[in-house]
Amino acid sequence: MATRILLMTALALCFFAANSVLCRMALGEGNSDPFGFTIIRLVSGALTLFILFAVLQRRSRIKPKVNMWQSIAGEGTWWGGLSLFIYALCFSWAYVELETGTGALLLFGAVQLTLIIASLWRGQRLRTMEWFGLLVAFSGLVYLMWPNVQTPAWKALVAMSLSGLGWGLYTLLGQKARSPLAATMGNFVRSLPFCFVLALFAFSYMQVSVEGIYLALLSGALASGLGYAIWYGALAGLSAIQAGVVQLFVPVLAAIGGALFVFEPIELRLIVASIWVLGGIFIVLITKNKTPSHR
Repeated sequence: MATRILLMTALALCFFAANSVLCRMALGEGNSDPFGFTIIRLVSGALTLFILFAVLQRRSRIKPKVNMWQSIAGEGTWWGGLSLFIYALCFSWAYVELETGTGALLLFGAVQLTLIIASLWRGQRLRTMEWFGLLVAFSGLVYLMWPNVQTPAWKALVAMSLSGLGWGLYTLLGQKARSPLAATMGNFVRSLPFCFVLALFAFSYMQVSVEGIYLALLSGALASGLGYAIWYGALAGLSAIQAGVVQLFVPVLAAIGGALFVFEPIELRLIVASIWVLGGIFIVLITKNKTPSHR
């Protein structure tokens, strides 16, 4: 695997982990309701990506020149915008109802299931070592999160599962992106009509503090906007299974980030889980995929 892909993947995972910490600080500590947080997050992400795209295009680093609609909407798709919106909204809504461990297992379990089904549907045959590596990595995540796992309410369970499905679909769509920045911007822009409809129905429920606004802006502009663009760039060199399994390290990074920035304790369980999950990821990444069969 190219060093560039590995570096982009690692950077994207750091952004994902930062997003998890920001969401925890905003939603878990009552600084924002899930609806307001989602809207600010997606709007700020779209605006940041549009400004960045426009600046780079003006400097002729993005070619060829495109028309006004392409400049605004990028190369994304409506499916990309919808899956991004579903992921963000369901994640925020379920986050306030679930314990961290339960939410992480539900989210990444749904992501893995979505990407595995997609890989099998495409005709990609997983090697035994890939299955083994996936099992090792996921079991390491279970080991880390198990002390905080509780039986969730069915509505929160469905919401977090839908969030994982949305993110899995968003990841799959990213493998077809010609320009990671333009595609990410386009998906964020196309999520805005859904945000507008959400605002109409949920305006009376929105309660966002000043700190909550700052956290949502950081989540949208940096951790989501730039992070997802980098992720789309990394997906060019990752299979669906590889893209899924590397994300299992995000909760571990988030726990480390929580220890560094939210002053949560670093326990032996976190150290063991980090090695455990990384071991499973390493097994999957070094295993060569069999050539997909044609459908």
